[in-house]
Amino acid sequence: MPVIALLAAVVVVTVEQLVQWKYGTMGIAGLLLLTVGVKAKNATCSSIGAVVLALMVTGPAS
Repeated sequence: MPVIALLAAVVVVTVEQLVQWKYGTMGIAGLLLLTVGVKAKNATCSSIGAVVLALMVTGPAS
């Protein structure tokens, strides 16, 4: 059981670092909103986080 928790923590930290490196502060904010919204079962918060991440991934509208 502790091994699974350790692996999960490593995966979460790795994903957060990749998002921070590729998408900057707004990417981390979107990921944080999405995570908090899902854990709190708050559809508004998770939707805002998902939209922020989607906008970061798709890039500027040109």
